[in-house]
Amino acid sequence: MQKWFRISLLLCIFGFLKEIRPSEPFVTDFLLGSWRNITEEQVNRDVYPVGTYSYAAQLIIVFLITDFLKYKPLIVTLGLAGIVTWSLLLWTESLEALQVAEIFYGTYLATEVAYYTYIYAKVEKEHYSKVTSHTKAAILCGRFIAGSSGQLLVFLKWMDYRQLNYITFTAQILATVWAVFLPPVQTSVYFHRKPFVQQTNNEFLSSEHELVVKEKRNVAKIIWNQFRRAYTNRKVLLGSFWFIFGMCGYLQFISYVQILWNAINVEKEAIWNGAVEAAMTLLGAFSALIAGYSHNSFLSDRRSVIPLVIVSLGSGLVIFLGAHTMNLYISYAAYLIFGVLYAFASTIASAEIAKHLEEDSFGLVFGFNTFLSLVLQTILTLAVVTGIHLSIFQQFYIYAAYFIVLGVVYFIIYVWDLCTVPKIILE
Repeated sequence: MQKWFRISLLLCIFGFLKEIRPSEPFVTDFLLGSWRNITEEQVNRDVYPVGTYSYAAQLIIVFLITDFLKYKPLIVTLGLAGIVTWSLLLWTESLEALQVAEIFYGTYLATEVAYYTYIYAKVEKEHYSKVTSHTKAAILCGRFIAGSSGQLLVFLKWMDYRQLNYITFTAQILATVWAVFLPPVQTSVYFHRKPFVQQTNNEFLSSEHELVVKEKRNVAKIIWNQFRRAYTNRKVLLGSFWFIFGMCGYLQFISYVQILWNAINVEKEAIWNGAVEAAMTLLGAFSALIAGYSHNSFLSDRRSVIPLVIVSLGSGLVIFLGAHTMNLYISYAAYLIFGVLYAFASTIASAEIAKHLEEDSFGLVFGFNTFLSLVLQTILTLAVVTGIHLSIFQQFYIYAAYFIVLGVVYFIIYVWDLCTVPKIILE
């Protein structure tokens, strides 16, 4: 077995294990069940927002230290944070303990950046596309199995919502143990670059140690130069703008959609959250695949804005539909459509960014974009969830308007390009 494939396989197993979380599609129903004495209002305003704030606050710190600590310690931390999170969910009952669990869940999400970037420090660039597809496939398989198995166990009444957390808890333990045996990283993009020997006036520098010290002093300069070149590129800015705002809206939607479903399901019918999550995993993967091929084949640089316009407007409409009905299955369908649209558009936006980036600045730009999306989500949460006292339905109307405005902005950009680009070409 080739070294790069072995490393990819090891990381894929970790990614698969950490995604075995069959309790997540039912977490709101678990929190509102007889195991705890908290209300839907408390979950909406006092529990879930803590996870958003924690994620945003920790991501920038994790992003800065991941390269310095050489990835693996943060991957182990990811697993440990998962163990603590699900321990608190299983064996505590107070509101305060839930809020602490959300803080650790923010750590769990923030440290995922180490998982997604570790592989690029361990394998050669010629294998990047293959290992990316491997890790993505492992994540999707884990999510599909978690959603479908969780739904099956609940439907057959073999487990209740609380017992599903034991499976999640066990999977996090296995993932953490597996992470300990991942091979360590020796070099990284910024702080631990490969030493090289430089010749000046036919004399070599005295030692590799001096070169390493010099490289570390240049870290800030390297990061700034990559940052400046990336964000002065108009195409990177257009892709990044949608990535930031689109991801913010997506995270806000999926964070509170279970509360919406609980409010719609007044008759307390059987819920199919796990099946819906499993279906969205498959449909989202298929949508992303189509976007990848269509972006490379028939979408020109100018026309690549069109899908972002259509998807943004379509997302706003389906979010409104999903919140304006009292039929749980219509809301499920809206969720699926939204997931497919987002997977398509986020792939287009990511491809536009990657297409115009220097290779080594992928992690920097995508990490910074993710951080900005979380800052924006924090502001949106403060304004809509904890600030104004709106019902869950009214909150989703705002999210619908948010995507419609995003679509209008990109439509204006498209029209502007149509009017100005020909003039530029003629000049």
